[in-house]
Amino acid sequence: MTPSVIALVLFAAILHATWNALLRSGADRLWSITMMSFATTAAAAVCAALLPLPARASWPYLTGSAVLQVGYSVFLAYAYQGAALSQVYPVVRGTVPLLVTLGGYAWAGQRLGGASLAGVALVSGGIASLTLGRSRIRLRSFAAALVTALFIGGYVTVDGVGSRIAGDPLAYAAWVFIVYGIAMPAMFFLFGRRLSNGFTRGELLKSAAGGLISLISYAAVVDALSRGPVGPIAALRETSIVFSALIGWAWLGEKPSGRRFAACAAVAVGAACLTYPA
Repeated sequence: MTPSVIALVLFAAILHATWNALLRSGADRLWSITMMSFATTAAAAVCAALLPLPARASWPYLTGSAVLQVGYSVFLAYAYQGAALSQVYPVVRGTVPLLVTLGGYAWAGQRLGGASLAGVALVSGGIASLTLGRSRIRLRSFAAALVTALFIGGYVTVDGVGSRIAGDPLAYAAWVFIVYGIAMPAMFFLFGRRLSNGFTRGELLKSAAGGLISLISYAAVVDALSRGPVGPIAALRETSIVFSALIGWAWLGEKPSGRRFAACAAVAVGAACLTYPA
């Protein structure tokens, strides 16, 4: 990887941890992530107007991806209702490559090399550490974080197929966000919620910023992937786990113990090993 690609990936990792911190800092996380969806959808609509329509064959995939991302958003908001950023974020980010690796071993007969075995041990040990001790994550937040990871794995898998047959990956992504921007508020209203309930100028601006930051983070990763190797980029991307702990400490006033910092670092290194085992 060139220095510019490395810088771009680290920038994306910081932004991803930042928008999660903005979500965690909200008084009503479901309201916040719904408002974020409006910001991302507005920006995506502008992009979609400048790009060709995705191939018709990709429409079921982009719709499925948007629905899965609604599930991801709901459970992520729920996880943050009862746990710190430095507790939830490592579980969400670290579980996805762990599940993919173990699934490949169990069902596809893929062999695990030394790096993969080390990754499994580090991620498992790090997550286990977050669930133990006096500062352990609450069970319901831990369960919600695990379900969030399952939804992420689902939409990443769907996007892997859909973006290839769409003709234009950026157009595909833009339309995913447009459909998501319709489905997410619909889910919010199905819960019997009102957008006016959590409305304050400060919360609105924070949510709008979070939505735009999440979109910029995504675009930065896409740009990096077009300029460098996928494996190392995906592995470096996991530094966001460490950034989340630092942001939680510096900005949200969280007081993670040395043990929690070590657990976050272990999950980050382990996820990198699983994402780029060679």
